[in-house]
Amino acid sequence: MTTIASACPQDWPFDPDLLRRYDRPGPRYTSYPTAPQFLPGFGEDDFQALARRGNEDPIPRQLSLYVHVPFCRSPCFYCGCNRIITRDEERGQVYLDRLHREIAMVAPLFDADREVVQLHLGGGTPNFLGPGQIAELVERLGTHFRFSQDSARDFSIELDPRFVTPDDIGRLAEIGFNRASLGVQDFDPVVQAAVNRIQSVEQTLEIIEASRRHGMRSLNVDLIYGLPKQTLEGFGRTLDTVMQVRPDRLAIYGYAHLPDMFRPQRQIDSATLPAPEEKLALLGLAVEKLAAAGYRYVGMDHFALPDDELARAQREGGLHRNFMGYTTHAQTDLVGLGVSAISHVGDSFSQNHRGLAEWEAAIDAGMLPIWRGLALGHDDVLRADLIQRLMCQGEIDIGAIERAYALDFAAYFAGELAALAPLQADALVECTPTEIRATSRGRPLLRIIAMCFDRYLQKPSEQPRYSRTI
Repeated sequence: MTTIASACPQDWPFDPDLLRRYDRPGPRYTSYPTAPQFLPGFGEDDFQALARRGNEDPIPRQLSLYVHVPFCRSPCFYCGCNRIITRDEERGQVYLDRLHREIAMVAPLFDADREVVQLHLGGGTPNFLGPGQIAELVERLGTHFRFSQDSARDFSIELDPRFVTPDDIGRLAEIGFNRASLGVQDFDPVVQAAVNRIQSVEQTLEIIEASRRHGMRSLNVDLIYGLPKQTLEGFGRTLDTVMQVRPDRLAIYGYAHLPDMFRPQRQIDSATLPAPEEKLALLGLAVEKLAAAGYRYVGMDHFALPDDELARAQREGGLHRNFMGYTTHAQTDLVGLGVSAISHVGDSFSQNHRGLAEWEAAIDAGMLPIWRGLALGHDDVLRADLIQRLMCQGEIDIGAIERAYALDFAAYFAGELAALAPLQADALVECTPTEIRATSRGRPLLRIIAMCFDRYLQKPSEQPRYSRTI
């Protein structure tokens, strides 16, 4: 069997013993504080006040919009997303009608000079909606918000290749989408059967080719390692197939088996999951093949070709991470629409109701469907900045933090620096009086480094369940 050591490029050395020792549950840091820290006391009035306060800034922040479409036609057993399984297409239109009403309530809170530079449709399966319905949704958004006309704006959509046609891709491009993300996970038929997602190579490559033919500026492919019955040989074939079409970006996620939290995962026989050593080998194989194909590691499971905007943003210090993943749009307020969607407006986070019935009831009552949230204190903002720098650039400029927050870094973070000592001993991180920097050995463990600065992890008895870091 291929070993981790032989499967890795020199700039990202894999040490199985090290990774096994640090493979523990932890946040993915799409936000700080993380979503389990949001509280039900944050509601509609708080959101409205923060949105309006942002309108008063001398230079108003631009906007990013996230729209959640929860419906899927069939269950993928590995999935931990908030989704609703149905083949009743009428449910999509009913949902869309209420979504239009939510848009009409939220948009007036933001002044017209705050233009939208990023739009993302996620799910669920956004293409559960037909192209005509998606066009209706984008038109409604464009009526209530002011879309940027800059060519650099990002309009992206997640697609299930099994339920979209090349003609649909042409329609989506006409609507304005210039980025697409395709779920693949693994092309091995045995694995696909085990996770209830039968998807041919041919239909996937057809959609990739159509995306390029219709002018999509960027294409991402999602893969997962650690799925049931997955092998190095089968996953290697999947990687080789994907590399042949050279998507601009790839996300290589580790499967998190949490059947107590996610009911569909109870359909997976845990005995068929790769052993920890085998799971690490799958990751090592992916890194080896991606490095050989010229992809750069962006961070947190994400890889990109050197001329992709994410890779350039990382080199230039402009990379940002939020609930939509890595992005180049750092200085924006994120407005989430739809069931379970999360917003990051000013120094606050808020989340819509996760249950469809609760979300519908709030919309029908003419209320913003906010379930919970959090207004960030000074310490939250500071630590969010630190963790953002680590997750995106892999380093913290201590002098910059001291100047921005008027503090003595060594004194303020004395406990955190002590917590970093074992990581320094394992050569995962280098700490000097001027910077904290993840080493190449520590790059796969950015979550572990960031956890040292997470104040909410200091009460282990109150911890929510997180996925493992590898």
